Amino acid sequence: MEGIVIKSTGSWLTVMTGTGSVFNCKLRGKFRMKGIKSTNPVAVGDRVEFDIPEEEGVGVIHKILPRHNYIVRKATKLSKVSHIIASNIDQALVVVTVAYPRTSMGFIDRFLVTTEAYHIPAIIVFNKIDIYDEKMTNKYESLVDIYSEAGYKCIAVSALRGDNIDELKDILKSKTSLFSGHSGVGKSALINAIEPELHLKTRELSSYHKKGMHTTTFAEMFPLSFGGYIIDTPGIKEFALIDFNRKEIAERFPEMRKYMHNCRFNNCVHVHEPGCAVKDAVDNGIISLSRYENYLSILNDDYWEATEKDYRPT
Repeated sequence: MEGIVIKSTGSWLTVMTGTGSVFNCKLRGKFRMKGIKSTNPVAVGDRVEFDIPEEEGVGVIHKILPRHNYIVRKATKLSKVSHIIASNIDQALVVVTVAYPRTSMGFIDRFLVTTEAYHIPAIIVFNKIDIYDEKMTNKYESLVDIYSEAGYKCIAVSALRGDNIDELKDILKSKTSLFSGHSGVGKSALINAIEPELHLKTRELSSYHKKGMHTTTFAEMFPLSFGGYIIDTPGIKEFALIDFNRKEIAERFPEMRKYMHNCRFNNCVHVHEPGCAVKDAVDNGIISLSRYENYLSILNDDYWEATEKDYRPT
């Protein structure tokens, strides 16, 4: 039989067939020996072939069908091992907030660099606008200016009040959408506002640290009543890059990509070279200084020092 993986808890995978039937499955033992350097060789969104041996009574996945795309990050504490967040997605929405817990631009930019590398359209969703004070509102407006200029769609919402939820539903309609972000930014509450019948669990922020506490503990795909699917993912503390060629990072910044081919040197990395069109654009305020600084931060990541050779996304 064929189906789509709609839930992954690590040891077990839930697969839904085209008729809507749902089966609990596990991986065939030999499947893990194929040299896939990932903590989860099968991810939510994968189309798979499986059978149900009579003697076992549960499904056994024996083949992953070709992926249209996928998105990965570096697995925690495993510098050369990746974690596949999801596959076969139409768009990725990074849910952020300038309230608590505040989302850093460094996190946003690493997420966007990854979506660019895997050719996945990305949208930035600013949640909790109902609690923004004047300072937060100014910060939000500044970020919208920066990312809109870079070419990204931004939308401000409130899961609590319902602000712009209908607009967000229009964006999601008939597409498979990944939701990602820090714990506590309100992903589950936002999904409940979009699709109230799901009744996803939500938790309050830690009152002492103003940090998010994990609500979603594993990736899961949910059908939308108005068409399409949402893939909810556990909160991510850091978004570390993997499988990248360091020299191509600038290409993953759309606003830098516009100017980099005008640099004097073909191998310019836009740091200290003379005649750099990217640095000129930064100096002239055309490219955001904060985005450029995050580019430099990515270039200085320990990952590059720990990697023996460059990799390129497939």
